[in-house]
Amino acid sequence: MGNFCSKGKASVDHKTTPFHTRKYSIPDESKEEKGLPTPTSSTPSSSKGGARAVPRNSDGGGTGKDTDSRPSSLAEPTAVPASSSWKGMVPNVKVFTLAELKSVTRDFKPDTILGEGGFGRVFKGWIDPKTYAPAKQGVGIPVAVKKSNPDSDQGLREWQAEVKFLGKFSHPNLVKLMGFCWEDGQFLLVYEYVQRGSLDRHLFRRGAEPLPWELRLKIAIGAARGLDFLHTSEKSVIYRDFKSSNILLDADYNAKLSDFGLAKLGPPEGDSHVTTQVIGTFGYAAPEYVATGHLYLKSDVYGFGVVLLELLTGLRAQDSTRPSYKTNLVQWAKPFLNEKKQVRKIVDSKLDGRYSIKGATIAAETIVKCLEGDPKNRPGMDEVLTALEHALAISPTDTPKDSRAKRLVGSGQHNRHQDINRSPLHGNHNGGAGPSRINSS
Repeated sequence: MGNFCSKGKASVDHKTTPFHTRKYSIPDESKEEKGLPTPTSSTPSSSKGGARAVPRNSDGGGTGKDTDSRPSSLAEPTAVPASSSWKGMVPNVKVFTLAELKSVTRDFKPDTILGEGGFGRVFKGWIDPKTYAPAKQGVGIPVAVKKSNPDSDQGLREWQAEVKFLGKFSHPNLVKLMGFCWEDGQFLLVYEYVQRGSLDRHLFRRGAEPLPWELRLKIAIGAARGLDFLHTSEKSVIYRDFKSSNILLDADYNAKLSDFGLAKLGPPEGDSHVTTQVIGTFGYAAPEYVATGHLYLKSDVYGFGVVLLELLTGLRAQDSTRPSYKTNLVQWAKPFLNEKKQVRKIVDSKLDGRYSIKGATIAAETIVKCLEGDPKNRPGMDEVLTALEHALAISPTDTPKDSRAKRLVGSGQHNRHQDINRSPLHGNHNGGAGPSRINSS
């Protein structure tokens, strides 16, 4: 679902945007996920209101086949399931009716729109905190409702993946899925409302207040905890689309990973990787994955390194408005990351010198490890987390202007694998300005 990143059709996208990057042509994934019902519309696949099968790629990109020995996390439509079957699969979330969600969002009125992406629009609504029944505006708890775009080729697949993963996991650093709906050919997801929106808005939006250094480390630590939880869960999960626009921030700037539409089960025991379609976001996707389709748990670690570099520099991973030598952040910044004196040259100037050079150096060293070309040489997320916690510990807040960071860094702390999820998905208002998806449709 791309967290409101704009999407294009198959083949190379030539649409010009401020941050235009190339989109790759990808075939579809067609294996059926065992145990998870797959809804489909009774209308023909070509009709606008129903789910549509993603066409095979016709320009030679990709292999046209998913060779993962496990079932794909994104299944083809098969049959309409009963609501009760969904409840049995994901008992911790509510199955809403379309009528209920119309009431929750005041019939999807334009003034409730939080954002819009390839999957569709996101609306703000209100529900009763105990029963999840629709509530009046301003009463109860706020929620974010994602409503599928009838023109979205992969809406069904990504909706299904969201339900599969977020419906079963609970962690303070993962956004909470509260419910879902499939009705009249529409796919909807109901999330907790995360007040401060996505990290990329705070880093890159013009006029945004700069995030203090300690707060940046706190956000990185929270995101690392979420990713570590996924990698070390009973059935390891590869997030596959780790980027700053998919990291949401609550009122206390606690990071929550969102958008599990591309998530995939990790490799079976004894295997190092799964082989699958190349799909993700240009600038964040690991090089071995883009080149071969081989997806490792440590492919996520590469993406984490890119986001940590964005936090260090205040620059987007990919930005065609910058000089050509600086368009790709990783390529430009790598030579500066190995020496303390060089690191100073690339630290975000908006910090105005208010950061710990020791902490920044540890962050730079961690980035270098995460961006290793060979995934075997990248650290695990537990090692990354330990390094960042050390960087924060030696990064004291010692100026009056950083009092906000001092207060917020100490808030919302928790154990790495605490399995509760609090705090009220917020839309991304960047209007799609940012790296493009390496997309199958």
